[in-house]
Amino acid sequence: MPYVNIKVTDENVTRDQKEKLVKGVTQLLVDVLNKSPATTFVVIDEVNSDNWGIGYDLVSDLRRVAG
Repeated sequence: MPYVNIKVTDENVTRDQKEKLVKGVTQLLVDVLNKSPATTFVVIDEVNSDNWGIGYDLVSDLRRVAG
């Protein structure tokens, strides 16, 4: 029973994109590990960019500098 947790920043990820992630990850587990889709769980967590850091910086600050 595979469980996959995907974490992304909460920056306009659409329902369609989430659906594609769930289907794609599930299909990958079917193809590579011969797992059943009926027992494959995929959870997508959207994390506020103020709560995600890379190195010494918050992603929200990095986005501001880059933008």
